[in-house]
Amino acid sequence: MPRAIVLLAAGASMRLGRPKQLLVYQGQTLLRRAAETAVAAAGSLPVVVVTGALHTELLLELAGLPVRVAWCPEWERGMGASLKTGLKALEAQSSALSSVTVMLCDQPLVTPALLQHLAEAHATTGQPIVASEYGGVRGVPVLFGAEVLPLLRHLPDAAGAGQLLKQHPELVTTVPFPGGEMDVDTEAQYAALLAERSRWPK
Repeated sequence: MPRAIVLLAAGASMRLGRPKQLLVYQGQTLLRRAAETAVAAAGSLPVVVVTGALHTELLLELAGLPVRVAWCPEWERGMGASLKTGLKALEAQSSALSSVTVMLCDQPLVTPALLQHLAEAHATTGQPIVASEYGGVRGVPVLFGAEVLPLLRHLPDAAGAGQLLKQHPELVTTVPFPGGEMDVDTEAQYAALLAERSRWPK
């Protein structure tokens, strides 16, 4: 059964006040960087990018990449709605998936190696959920094995993957993600990312 990756990029960036997907870091937009990371980790396996508030603008950033774009009309309802849109798009391609890794476009320090480590931990530990761990928390990117995909399908629209990590801690193992706490929700966080760029991997 194939693995797959869902990249969530549906939000309106209300806290930031401009589309975070299109912010530039190391010569690329955050969306392009995240999508290329997903493709590199997936190889020939499926990658779905979920759009919402923006669609046409994001399509331009995904040009030439072997990804499927799924628009979520209910994006305003929350991350759960976007997750389920991505899952439906994947299941339309393949009825059987061994795992789905969920990632966001506002964590620019995610690498293909990290995504591979999630898959390796799933294979070696047998745990159905493998989360990234940073700053004392468990979070995304996170891998969900086939046996827990029904939990994603029934996730409330307003909830995110983090809710499942809290509800089912006994199902979760983790891999370290140095720098994972660096995300981009505000102008201050974006400025901090740019100021620290020399410290982080390209």
